[in-house]
Amino acid sequence: MMKGMACSVLFMVASVLIMVQAGRAMSRLTCGQVDTLLAPCIPYLTHGGEPGPECCNGVRSTKALAQNREDKRQVCICVKEAANRYANLEDDAVQALPVKCGVDVDIPVSRKINCDVIN
Repeated sequence: MMKGMACSVLFMVASVLIMVQAGRAMSRLTCGQVDTLLAPCIPYLTHGGEPGPECCNGVRSTKALAQNREDKRQVCICVKEAANRYANLEDDAVQALPVKCGVDVDIPVSRKINCDVIN
């Protein structure tokens, strides 16, 4: 009887752990989400000037979504892929964007960054 109960408890614990891990996997950021949030920044990043409020809101929202290492790495990958799609991005504007928006980001932005090193 005790053996059967112990097996049932172990099964329940394993089931909960599997569901928690599945939930984490489903909450992973997508490049579509990041692209949508940062799309208002394209005019600033390609032509300079000042980033608009929609752009800065997107930068803030992206930072808010990237709270763990996995999500930060995903944002890095998405931003890197997007940067490589736009040959006319001004690197100075890219580097200045977080500062101009008043957002302290801990994800370096570069076409050459190795996103695997982000903690």
